[in-house]
Amino acid sequence: MSVKRTPFDLPGFLSTRTDAVNRALDKFLPSEKTRPATIHKAMRYSIFAGGKRMRPALCLAAAQACQGSEKDALPLACAVECIHTYSLIHDDLPAMDNDDFRRGKPTNHKVFGEGVAVLAGDALLTQAFEIAARCKKSPRYPHEKIIRELAGAAGSLQLIAGQVADLEAEGKEISEADLKFIHERKTSALLCCSVRLGGMSANCTPAELTGLTHFGYHVGLAFQVIDDILDVTQTSEQLGKTAGKDAAVQKATYPAIVGLEKSRRIAERLTGKAFAALKTFQGRAVALEALAEFLLKRDR
Repeated sequence: MSVKRTPFDLPGFLSTRTDAVNRALDKFLPSEKTRPATIHKAMRYSIFAGGKRMRPALCLAAAQACQGSEKDALPLACAVECIHTYSLIHDDLPAMDNDDFRRGKPTNHKVFGEGVAVLAGDALLTQAFEIAARCKKSPRYPHEKIIRELAGAAGSLQLIAGQVADLEAEGKEISEADLKFIHERKTSALLCCSVRLGGMSANCTPAELTGLTHFGYHVGLAFQVIDDILDVTQTSEQLGKTAGKDAAVQKATYPAIVGLEKSRRIAERLTGKAFAALKTFQGRAVALEALAEFLLKRDR
């Protein structure tokens, strides 16, 4: 990007926030010894498989931008990570994307079997709401609004809608508009929810919530466009999951529909719109800006 950004220690930010999220998740989730041990081992196997914790980081950065406490946002950051991990476990199942590797490790169903993998995903989805309900309420955003926000992003109009549309599009020629519908729901919805929840934890103003919403929407779309590009350009070792899988199953992607170069331009344009949405924060959203730039330039 050509716009000059305020210097920010993103590696340090991600490292400390990942550690904080991991410690919190370890406390929120039942131990591996809790009966029945198999389900809790399966839940922990995927939640602690080494993900980048990007959604929690966005949640905590949004709270920071709204001058709130990251401690108050932490349960919500953990909740969105539980939902994200549940979606990955189910995505990898033979009935869905049928993948053998995730984050460089065998997928959940390869280790625990399909039945337990389904249940582990179910359990993490349920756990997310239990964790979110522990958050500190704010004057503008009582628990009812927080839970509805999370449920809406994870439900049949958003995350699940995107997955269904994605499945139905396999092997078919679809329009760019239809592909955008899939990405808006399958990826952008939960990323947008993450930053909105971070703002809500800080009792953000309506104007701040609008800014976070526009930022999360555009970053979420850019994230998935880059994901599509990386599936074409990177190796399985670089990605930590099976490369070239989208093309192999004739999945609808931006490179397949508009080509690599136009896909890169689309990702840059979306990221630019995400930056523009942060103007309302008057320099307080440096962590969100750094995260958006990192997501645009990532190689895995």
